[in-house]
Amino acid sequence: MNSFALHLLRHGAPTTPGLMLGHTDMAPTPEGIDQCRLQVRALAVEQLIASHLQRSCTAAQAIGIDHDLTPALDPRWRELDFGDWDGHAPADIDPAALGRFWSDPDASPPPGGEPWSGLTARVAAALAELTPRPTLVVTHGGPMRAVLHLLCGFDIAQLWSFDLPYGSLLSLRVWPGPKTVAQITGLRQ
Repeated sequence: MNSFALHLLRHGAPTTPGLMLGHTDMAPTPEGIDQCRLQVRALAVEQLIASHLQRSCTAAQAIGIDHDLTPALDPRWRELDFGDWDGHAPADIDPAALGRFWSDPDASPPPGGEPWSGLTARVAAALAELTPRPTLVVTHGGPMRAVLHLLCGFDIAQLWSFDLPYGSLLSLRVWPGPKTVAQITGLRQ
């Protein structure tokens, strides 16, 4: 089977950057939208997908106009749910609890939030349903890291070493087949 390009674009800057924005639906800045449009202007994509949160879908709508594509909104590409921490600055969160989360986000999810395995399960399901053609997904930092974990096997410590600022683009080549499906769904062969 032929490979396909999978491009993951982190949304542009939200109106209040630097917060733990999980499911908080904050608008992007006009500059953030422009940054996203510029980042992908030279990409040849046939499929455009976005998180349903406005900081992603607003950029995807602008990109869609540029590329003559209609974005499909898929909530599985939304950010990790930070629960009680959602919308707060990291400096306002108990440092010990935040440290436990960064060390093991599955064993120490935010209070009332989503464990890492919840995020990876929904991203895996979204990946498994992709049509194998050049695809752009406008999403968030968490789902981008989940894809790196699922398709490349990076562990948590390695995932945090990736700098994924607002408007960053991550491009991968995906080879569909039994091994990829096994990796995405978490099955062992």
